[in-house]
Amino acid sequence: MGLEIRGVTKSFVSTTAVDNLTFRLDVPSVVGFLGPNGAGKTTTMRMITGFLAPTMGEILVDGEKAGIDNTSLKSKIGYLPESNPLYTELEVHEYLKFAAELSGLDPARIGERLKFVVERCGLKDVLYDPIYRLSKGYRQRVGLAQAIIHDPQILILDEPTSGLDPNQVVGIRDLISELAKEKFVILSTHILSEVQALCDRVLIINKGKLVLDATIDQLQHSETAVLDVSVKTGMGAEEVADVFMKGLAPAGCSGKKSGGIVSLRIRAKDTEEFRERVFELCVSRGYKLLEMSNSASDLENVFRELTLGTNEAGQE
Repeated sequence: MGLEIRGVTKSFVSTTAVDNLTFRLDVPSVVGFLGPNGAGKTTTMRMITGFLAPTMGEILVDGEKAGIDNTSLKSKIGYLPESNPLYTELEVHEYLKFAAELSGLDPARIGERLKFVVERCGLKDVLYDPIYRLSKGYRQRVGLAQAIIHDPQILILDEPTSGLDPNQVVGIRDLISELAKEKFVILSTHILSEVQALCDRVLIINKGKLVLDATIDQLQHSETAVLDVSVKTGMGAEEVADVFMKGLAPAGCSGKKSGGIVSLRIRAKDTEEFRERVFELCVSRGYKLLEMSNSASDLENVFRELTLGTNEAGQE
């Protein structure tokens, strides 16, 4: 079992939402699928689940080509979309049984799976309540339950802990970790601490393109560090970032300006030597150096750099 995305592109009239995306999942695990709003995450997930067809490329599930017409693969995939559409007039147990039947689950297993999802998603107290009466948190748990009730091998979760209280979040995280022992879980979320707590691997896309594919361990033990620099100058943030890129050739540099102060985030391998070079460059260019400090090369920093763009600077 596995999932492979081969050169997938999805275009809508004049917009390319996903651009030549390629990656594969071979080992059961939790993969964080990240990107800013509009990066192409939801479009990609909809193509994997068969709701959308790629304009180019192909998606293989267990070696079989996925697509809108391939209904046989639907039983192998569970999907919790961010919008979490539910049939709110149904009672919780009715909806979950309906979802199990739609997914092609063997009728003999429906009772067993219903009991499992009710227990693991904390739905016992609302099992016979109509969904329209439920809080947002309970609705989210019902959505997760329908995604896993048919025991799929690939689970795609878009903001699964949205609307849950801290205790519920812990419970859902534990469930995801348990499922990932034998399933392929793609987790899309804007909560980066959740990714660091749950995921084995991170994929980041920006403007439809894959810009990072790395394990959490690789990110945490990266030789590249981050240096935060603030300078006072009459120049714009983009001009200053360009000076640093050309003069110091760092791994990346992004900046923003507030008032007369330009704040830069620079990636460099040897920060001690690099700090000296930054100081010398500021002196030679007449910049007033206000602050220079090391920042951990954590997921948040990596995400910001990759999605803001190398040497991309903005005015605030």
